[in-house]
Amino acid sequence: MLSRRLLLSTAAAGLAQTATGQERFPSRPLRMILPVSVGGLTDAVGRILAEQLGGTLGRVVVPENVVGAGSTIGALALLRAPADGYTLMVATNNHPVMHELYPNFPHDPVTAFAPIALAARQSFLLAVHTDVPARDVPELLAWLRRQGSSVNYGAGTPGTTNAMAGELLKIAMGLDFTIVPYRASAAAVQDLAAGRLQMTIETPTMLRPLVEAGRVRALAVSAAVRSPDWPDLPTLQEAGVPGYEVTAWQVLLARPDIPAEALATLRAAARTALADPVTVDRLRRIGVETWPDTSPEAALAHLRAEVARWAPVAARIR
Repeated sequence: MLSRRLLLSTAAAGLAQTATGQERFPSRPLRMILPVSVGGLTDAVGRILAEQLGGTLGRVVVPENVVGAGSTIGALALLRAPADGYTLMVATNNHPVMHELYPNFPHDPVTAFAPIALAARQSFLLAVHTDVPARDVPELLAWLRRQGSSVNYGAGTPGTTNAMAGELLKIAMGLDFTIVPYRASAAAVQDLAAGRLQMTIETPTMLRPLVEAGRVRALAVSAAVRSPDWPDLPTLQEAGVPGYEVTAWQVLLARPDIPAEALATLRAAARTALADPVTVDRLRRIGVETWPDTSPEAALAHLRAEVARWAPVAARIR
């Protein structure tokens, strides 16, 4: 159901258009591509962003899951959409490695897109099934060295955040566990709870119910600092994995060739929506925080840094 705020904003926009005789952007609903499966973190964040951005713009923003090939299907859908500003995309951690993992994807993950805003982020949890005889990270690392490739780590398809997080852990510590890809992270988490997998690095959004139910054991957080939601858990850096840092993040993107007016409008609306206490609270309820700097400049710098960081990791597994 449309909110009263959105209906009033839409009516006001229509009156302004009638009064001037000119069509001002946006004059109709927008489309927000979510290049991920339904039910995961980026899907949840994207749907919140769509509603909050729609309220700010005074137009409905319709989220649409366009899934496949490590986000490249969604990215291509954005780049093939009309260059009018009415199609956006929420990119996440697999965006920087699309070209490395899918060489047939012809576009640069930075220059082929226009950043709108650096939207949200969340630390991951390192978790194991309760049958794993490790109560902390040092014990887990020792156990992994003994078990080798017989240990199964659940992840999404190559290039997804938790798949790359597992690869980074293997490289950092010289480990040899087996990364088992799943079409959707929810299926991997279900198999972890059932004991068909031994470990994963996944979002608290997915793992919290299982941790609280005692079905899996959380050992550490993946960010560089401890999470206020998990204050008793060390970071992986603290627990003996030097330099390890992984967060799930979302960046709002558009085509780079949309009209300047549309780009400016989208950036201003995103800045307003992300600063809205309602948006901050809604994201906080799913364990997500906004970035201190949400500007398009910060988004561009972040994407460049992520490509430089993750492309060499992706090249090792291609």
